[in-house]
Amino acid sequence: MEYSRITKIREEERKYHDACYENYKLFEEGSWLSKPVKTVMDTLSYFDAYDDVIVLDLGSGVGRNSIPIAEVLKHRGGKVVCVDIMQSALSKLLAYSDRFGVHGHIETHLSDIGDYEIAEDTFDYIVAVSSLEHVDSEQTFEQVLDKIALGTKVNGINCLIVNSNLQEIDKLTGEELVPLIELNLTTDHLTDILNKQYEGWDILFTTVKQLSFNIERNDRQIDLKTDCMTYVVRKIKGDT
Repeated sequence: MEYSRITKIREEERKYHDACYENYKLFEEGSWLSKPVKTVMDTLSYFDAYDDVIVLDLGSGVGRNSIPIAEVLKHRGGKVVCVDIMQSALSKLLAYSDRFGVHGHIETHLSDIGDYEIAEDTFDYIVAVSSLEHVDSEQTFEQVLDKIALGTKVNGINCLIVNSNLQEIDKLTGEELVPLIELNLTTDHLTDILNKQYEGWDILFTTVKQLSFNIERNDRQIDLKTDCMTYVVRKIKGDT
């Protein structure tokens, strides 16, 4: 039953993202692809003094954040390792990396985030934007957080943006639907998990914003409401 639920959700997510990637070009107005996440780019400035920066983007999509990060790295050194479950997204990301002249700084991996192995002590900066809630269970979520933490170098930074308390409401009928999301944690529980995982790290920035989006699923107009948590932390010396 659980496998069937996850399979259905992921098929719907593929349809939604494929439609978005086909209808909207990267960095063109009209969708969430129009610009990178401000916090992701602002946090990159912590590495201004680095000669090179090794970045991991979990759930990279077509490169909304990876391409701008790579553009910064192009003027010094480093790379962005991009992981996504959709081959169509990674193919577009590679095409965009050519278009924006950063192909040499982009590396792609086709994988479920829950399955992706992160080498220990490898990355200066790990970014996960609206992707960790797409793992298949709370247990997998915590395992991925473990891998992210272990994969981060001392003084490295994790920038996580995770949606919680999701609601989907049919705009025509007002009916509240079962959200098509793999992991729908309460905001309080998500906060507890993150605080426990990152105990001993420096918290650089954290906030929760209530957001609402209009989306379309199978010709139905849906109001998607979410608590969007941003959690930016730095690994300090001596952390294990």
